Amino acid sequence: MTKKVVFTKNAPEPVGPYSQAILNGESVFVSGQIPLNPKTSNVVEGGIKEQTVQVLENIKHVLESVDLTLDDVVKTSVFLADLGDFQAFNTVYATYFVQNPPARTTVQAGLMTGVLIEIDAIAKK
Repeated sequence: MTKKVVFTKNAPEPVGPYSQAILNGESVFVSGQIPLNPKTSNVVEGGIKEQTVQVLENIKHVLESVDLTLDDVVKTSVFLADLGDFQAFNTVYATYFVQNPPARTTVQAGLMTGVLIEIDAIAKK
C-alpha cells in the first residue's frame, strides 16, 4: 500500500510540516483540526460551541475530498483547552455523530492561544 496526501481548499491549509490527511489503503488519518476558518485562516469567533462546529466542518470537508463522510469515522481524539467545556462540546459533537458514533478519547491539553478545541480522526472506507 502506498500513502497518498489528502488536500482540499475547503479546510485550513497546514501551518507546519504535516498533511491535512493521509489516505493509506482504505484508511484515512485526518490530522488534528483546530477551529480555523479555511477562507480567512483565522480562529472563528465565539466559544466552544462555535469552535467545535468549525473543527467538525473542517474534518467533514477533508473526508469529502476522498468521498467519505463523518459516518465513516471510526475513531476521534478530542483535545479541550478546558474540560469545563466538555458538556457544551459534547452537545455539538452529538449532532454530527447521531448514529453509531466513533470511538473517542477526550483529554484536556494545552492548545494555541484562542483555540479551545482540536480534533483528529481516523476513517475507513
